[in-house]
Amino acid sequence: MSLLPFLEIIEGHTKKAKDKLGVRTMPHPILFLGLAILMMSFVFMPSQVSLALSLALFLAPLWLPALLVGGAWTLWVVLKRSEFIAKQKTILLEIKPPRNITKTPLAMEAVLSGLHLGPGENTWYKKYILGAVRPWWSLEIASLEGKVHFYIWTRANFRRLIETQVYAQYPGAQVVEVPDYTRTITAKPEEWQVWGCDFKHTADDPLPIKTYVEYGLDKVQKEPEQTDPLANLIEFMGSLGKGEYVWLQFGIRVHKGEKYDKLNAEGKAYTWKDHAQELITKIRDATRDVYIDPVTKEERPGFPNATKGQMEKIAAIERNISKFGFDVVARSIYIAEPERFDAIIITGITGIFKQFSSEGWNGVAPTGWLTTFDDYPWEFGANKLKDKYRRWVVEAYRRRQFFHEPFDYTSTSMVMSTEELATIYHIPSRAVESPSLARVQSATGEAPSNLPV
Repeated sequence: MSLLPFLEIIEGHTKKAKDKLGVRTMPHPILFLGLAILMMSFVFMPSQVSLALSLALFLAPLWLPALLVGGAWTLWVVLKRSEFIAKQKTILLEIKPPRNITKTPLAMEAVLSGLHLGPGENTWYKKYILGAVRPWWSLEIASLEGKVHFYIWTRANFRRLIETQVYAQYPGAQVVEVPDYTRTITAKPEEWQVWGCDFKHTADDPLPIKTYVEYGLDKVQKEPEQTDPLANLIEFMGSLGKGEYVWLQFGIRVHKGEKYDKLNAEGKAYTWKDHAQELITKIRDATRDVYIDPVTKEERPGFPNATKGQMEKIAAIERNISKFGFDVVARSIYIAEPERFDAIIITGITGIFKQFSSEGWNGVAPTGWLTTFDDYPWEFGANKLKDKYRRWVVEAYRRRQFFHEPFDYTSTSMVMSTEELATIYHIPSRAVESPSLARVQSATGEAPSNLPV
């Protein structure tokens, strides 16, 4: 929802100018152009401009208090929320897969279902006065010079919850607290080559991507017959060499409809379930043939005559929204020493989710950050802006804010079910035999608590 009238139209024209002509519209020239138009209007039409300014000043007692109160309230909420977030201690946990594992992604779906929690925002006092926010997590896969690691970033007080969920589904795995790998290198544009992007759905959120169910991984199969779509990602990350890093993260939290920022017909927050119902209604309406009433000669909708594809799409939407939903912000960064930077890795990152996409349904495509540059020779100032984006994307990755200031991407986030999330983030079985993925060689455990001392 645009805050300014015609903003969407202006954004559409600027995007079209960039895509077709390679002309990037920067905010500063637009500001200077507006000021220039105002000054020229004052020179050629001084009476009209003076009247408009006088009228605005005369009506200031009406619009100025609302503007000041609204701005002050927004700043207050941001301040209290930032204070609350700053007080939370966070940790990074690494999940080390066991050597022998036959679990399907359904096990990770059970883990994620246990993280579908939204405490902290149950009253207006906690939300707006204390600044409390519901917890969010960052599911991460990182290749550190070719070694692939699985991480979960979380608040420290949720550590026991995560450990119990993981150990319950993956006996023999290890969950250990580790230093933040993003801080082991400076990642400054002056010292490293940096490229990064976010990801977005290619269609409406309720439409599912190609999940592990379509790959037949909802049932345990013989290892030679398994086709784990995550194997492509792990092999790609494992192909990196010394001085190269690829980071991938999924910021998740319970979906409550903030992305849509509107109310449904019942006056409640509009969520992806409401969105799904609209999509289903649209598909059903499209299946009705139109016939001419022989008496009134008017066009009337006929009986539904859905194709197999339309019925499958409706069934897929209904199955998807029947599971827990998460707001998801996905981001990836490629960092390399200048002499080791390989542009082919960028191509690999932009196509990292191809195996989860399908025609006619949904997919995941790169967007934002460094993907916005087309490298036309007449893009003046592009290199300076690129360095700015490189610093920002690294800082955004390290901060792991996702849904809160100063890196709030709620409006551009995806909504995914636990099934979709478990497809793109799960512990691979033994069928994925990449040497880059370190596994626990033997089972470990603590001594029984009832031993005599």
